[in-house]
Amino acid sequence: MKRGNWRSSGRDRHRQHSQSQWRSRHRSAHDEHEYRSESAAGDAGSSTASSSAPELPGFYFDPEKNRYFRLLPGHNNCNPLTKEGLQKKEEERKRSALLAEDDGSRKKAPRTGLNSALLLQKRHLGLLPPSSYSRLVHEVKVSGMQRHRLGVQSSNSTSPNTDNFHLIVADSACERVFTVNDVSHGGCKYGIMNFHGCRKGSLSVEMCDNLYFTNRKVNSVCWASVTHTDSHVLLCLVGISQTPGCVSLLPASLFSNFNPDQPGMLCSFKISTAWSCAWCLNPQADKTFSTGLSRRVIVTDAVTGRRATYLAGSDVLAQQFAVRAPVLFNGCRSGEIFSIDLRQRDRGRSHGWKTSRFFQESAITSIQLLQDENYLLAADMLGKIKLWDIRVKRSVKQYEGHHNEYAYLPIHVNEPEGLLLAVGQDCYTRLWSLHDSRLLRTIPSPHPAGKDSIPNVVFSSQLGGSRGLPGLLMAVRHDLYYYSYNKDYQDGLTLEGQC
Repeated sequence: MKRGNWRSSGRDRHRQHSQSQWRSRHRSAHDEHEYRSESAAGDAGSSTASSSAPELPGFYFDPEKNRYFRLLPGHNNCNPLTKEGLQKKEEERKRSALLAEDDGSRKKAPRTGLNSALLLQKRHLGLLPPSSYSRLVHEVKVSGMQRHRLGVQSSNSTSPNTDNFHLIVADSACERVFTVNDVSHGGCKYGIMNFHGCRKGSLSVEMCDNLYFTNRKVNSVCWASVTHTDSHVLLCLVGISQTPGCVSLLPASLFSNFNPDQPGMLCSFKISTAWSCAWCLNPQADKTFSTGLSRRVIVTDAVTGRRATYLAGSDVLAQQFAVRAPVLFNGCRSGEIFSIDLRQRDRGRSHGWKTSRFFQESAITSIQLLQDENYLLAADMLGKIKLWDIRVKRSVKQYEGHHNEYAYLPIHVNEPEGLLLAVGQDCYTRLWSLHDSRLLRTIPSPHPAGKDSIPNVVFSSQLGGSRGLPGLLMAVRHDLYYYSYNKDYQDGLTLEGQC
C-alpha cells in the first residue's frame, strides 16, 4: 500500500468516526426526551398500572393504555390533553361512579353495626337515652336516603322551569321555600314554593303563579317576622348602572295563588350593595334587621327607618342575630368573627363595642348559632368548618371534608336531628354528626360539577309542615330533587286525593 493512500484512508476513517459521533450526539439530543418517556412508561408499566406511576413534568400517565402522553399548554386548542381537562374528566368519572353507588339499594352505615333494629333494642333495654336514640336514628335514616326527582306544579304555566336555581331558603316550619332563579337574559326571578307532605308517602310542590322579576342580582335572602312568624322576605339587591343597591321587604302573601286581600307592609330601603342580611327575633329589638356591607354594618328599624352604623375592618359576608339577647354576630372577609350588642351606644373606631372577637384563617362565608347560643358554627373559604365556644373564644370541634376555595357557600344546622349539612364547591353535599363531627354521608350531585351547578339544599324532618315528610330537598340547575327517608316513597302523586 502506498503511503499517500494510507494517509488518505486514515483521514477518511477519522472523518467518518467524527461524523458518526456528531450524528450520535444529535440523535441522542433529539430522541432523549422521547426515550426517557418510553423508558419511564416501560418502568411504570412493569411496576404498576395504577395511579402510583411516577409523575413526569409535562406528561400524563394513562393507566388504561399503560403509557405516558405528552401534555401541551392549556391554551393550545388543538391538543385535547391538558392538565385541567384530565382533572375534570377524572372528577366526572368519580362522580358518576359515586352516583351509581348512591342510587343502589344498600348504602354504607355511618357507624359499624348501627341499624334501626339494634337501636330500638337498646332503647327498650334502657341503654340509650331518648335524645341519643333520636340522634342515632336520624344518622341511620340519612345514610339510606333515596333520590327522587320532583315535578313543580303551577297552574299558570305548562312549560317546565328552565331557569337555574340561584338560592332556596325555607321558612322556620319548612312549609314554604323562597326561590331565586337566574334568568337567561339577565337578572333574577323569585317566588315561593309550597310543599305538601302526604300520609301515603308523597311530597308535592306547588309554585306560586305571580313570580317577580328584577334586572338586578340577589345577594342574600332571609325570612322576616313583621306581623307574624315568617310574614315577609328580606332581599338584598345589587345596584346596577345609576341605580343604587337596596334592601326590599316583601310580604310573603304576595307570592300566593289565593290572595284576595292587600299584601300588607311592603317597603324598600336604599342601602348600597349588601353582602348579607339578618332579621332580629329578640323582643328588645323588635322589627329590626341588619345588613353587612363593605367595612360596615347597618342596623335598621323596619318601621321607623332609623339606622345605626357600625364600622368594621372588612367586608361583612355573614350575619345572624341571637334570640335570647339583641346581639348580632358577623363574619368578615378577613376571617374575623365579632358580635355587636345593640344595647351599647359606643360605635366608634376603637372597636370597644365588639362584645366578642375571634378569627379563622380565611374569609367567613356562613355562621350559625346553636340553641345554647354559647356556641357558634363558622365556615370559611379554606373549606374549614369550626364550632366555637364564644365564652372562651376557642374552637372546640372541626368538621372535616368540606371543599371551598372562593365561593360564597352556606352551612345548615338541624340541631334537633343532630345534623350539620354543607354543599362544597366540588358540588358534593356532606352531612356530619353535630355531636362528634363524624362525616355521615357524601352525596354526589345529579349534574356534572360546575360553577353554575352547585346544589342548594334544605333539610328538615318535616318538609311541608307538621304533617310533612323527613328528608333532603336539593335544587341543581333547573331541577328539584327529594332525598326521602322512606324507601316506599311514591313518585308523581298529585295534590288531589292523596293526603
